[in-house]
Amino acid sequence: MPIRIATAPVSWGVMEVEGWARKQTYAEVLDEMVQAGYTGTELGPYGFLPTDSKELKRELGKRNMSLLGAFVPLPLGRPEQHQKGMQEALEIARLLAANGAPFLVLADEMNDKRMAIAGSATESDGFTSAQWEGAAKLIGCIAKSAREIGVRSVFHHHCGTYVETPGEVARLLALTDPELLGICLDTGHYLYGGGDPVEFARSQAKRIWHLHFKDIKASILDKVRREKIAYLDAIRLGVFTELGEGDVDLAGVIRELNAAGFDGWGVFEQDIDPTIPGTDPLASATRSREYLRRTAGV
Repeated sequence: MPIRIATAPVSWGVMEVEGWARKQTYAEVLDEMVQAGYTGTELGPYGFLPTDSKELKRELGKRNMSLLGAFVPLPLGRPEQHQKGMQEALEIARLLAANGAPFLVLADEMNDKRMAIAGSATESDGFTSAQWEGAAKLIGCIAKSAREIGVRSVFHHHCGTYVETPGEVARLLALTDPELLGICLDTGHYLYGGGDPVEFARSQAKRIWHLHFKDIKASILDKVRREKIAYLDAIRLGVFTELGEGDVDLAGVIRELNAAGFDGWGVFEQDIDPTIPGTDPLASATRSREYLRRTAGV
């Protein structure tokens, strides 16, 4: 089956960053998603879309939209917060299961140290062995419990976190059960972290259960690395762009996953600062959807 295409509230500037949110209601955002040509969405930050299961199902149903999952940041490097993080993740998993969503999209939480060096992190900037062991244990426990609830778990490598670089992603894969945990390949974040998303799609296709389509302007990323520009400032500079306007080989990723029999959703995302004049999420989302139809046939 061809990759099915969805989007997420982040493309409308609704992010897991305090005080950074486009001033639109969830209903307005959902309506614009439909207008732009999308048939599915992720949940966005918990509380943006309705958290009452019946209300959420009603709002999505009247727009003929599917719920795919939810991005859930975890305090992987803070063991004292692991139990709380697990409880919050499983609360979201229950909401997802009640609405037929397939994936809990786990990630490490962003933190100031790693956001300051996003795109330039080295091995010495990472977790200790003990932190890795604790992180893997937490992720495994959540994934096992979520499966019992009825939701599969994937891990989203993310800029500004301790699971960003290709080496860190590889270590996460090695420490976790491939039957319990898949990867959400984010094409933009993997390039930002120093990797080749096409090569990753080729070598790890069976571990990729979910997909985020994101594009990056290489010239801006080069500037970010050269001048050590922090992650949120890089977003404001426009490092993430509409699909097809950047330098990620999206068609190559799709080709590799199709060859491996990928059967799932690809979520268009464009991380933006909604306060920048001229920002138009609806227009960008529409053009990105057309790009995927035109160049990849999805």
